Amino acid sequence: MNFLYILCGFILLILGGNWLLKSAVSISLCLQIPKIIIGMTVVSFATSAPELIVSVKAALNGSPDLALGNVVGSNIANLALVLGITLLIAKIDVQKSFHTINWPVMMIASLLLYFFLLNDYLISTIEGIFLVSFLVIFLIYLLKLQKQVVEQDMSEDIVSLSKPKTIAFLFIGSIGLWGGSELLINGATNMALDFGVSERLIGITVVSIGTSIPELSASIIAVIKKEKAISLGNLIGSNIFNILAVVGITSIITPINANDSALYTHDIYWMLGISLILPLLVFLPKKMQLERKSGLILLLLYGLFLYQTIS
Repeated sequence: MNFLYILCGFILLILGGNWLLKSAVSISLCLQIPKIIIGMTVVSFATSAPELIVSVKAALNGSPDLALGNVVGSNIANLALVLGITLLIAKIDVQKSFHTINWPVMMIASLLLYFFLLNDYLISTIEGIFLVSFLVIFLIYLLKLQKQVVEQDMSEDIVSLSKPKTIAFLFIGSIGLWGGSELLINGATNMALDFGVSERLIGITVVSIGTSIPELSASIIAVIKKEKAISLGNLIGSNIFNILAVVGITSIITPINANDSALYTHDIYWMLGISLILPLLVFLPKKMQLERKSGLILLLLYGLFLYQTIS
């Protein structure tokens, strides 16, 4: 029964995330936001909505390990699993903003999470406010950057929805995410109890992969439609939002206590390590391009991560 809850939760999260993504992109197009900004902000926030809802509910239900494991696991899955699969479908030409804005901000956010946990294995309310404040500053910077982006960067393949459809997708998507998170949290926590495994293990594997499915869907669709600026920007932006928004908002509502501190340090080292490897793949062997070989390397790393986590 718990497996059925998890399966139904995943389905609702996928559908809800996809509907929310459509409405978010439609709204952004109405506001004439360039596609690189769409990928880093609107799409990233929409695809991070499952992580936010699942983490907040897990923390409120007294399962902080599930909440934190979900964020760290999702960030690892986004860069290793999702990007790896996307690169097997098509290579991605990387824009200059990767090493000037996107990647540095992601690394700063990741290091902030590491140092906050290093002190007392706790993300306090004050630290949560700091993370959210950093996110606000980052968003303001991106909005100012938008003025420097030329109009030809706007997407021609993505069509804006009508206002009634946009509102409908926004409403139905939100309901889907809420219902999916309810089923997923209940099923995952009960499964952890039934099999005698930690909530951290369930969060870092099953839940994190499930909540990363919207990123995978959005990235594959973006690559197929040749909107690769959205694809890579979405994944990096999603990792930024996962830490600054998901962890930040969750810890403001209720402080996140890492019960299994030694294991979380291990998980965060993997997150930092894969993040540090990404620029090497971007500049080697071919500068500013991610190829299928890079995708295989990332998938191999994710396989090693899962093996070390489960064993």
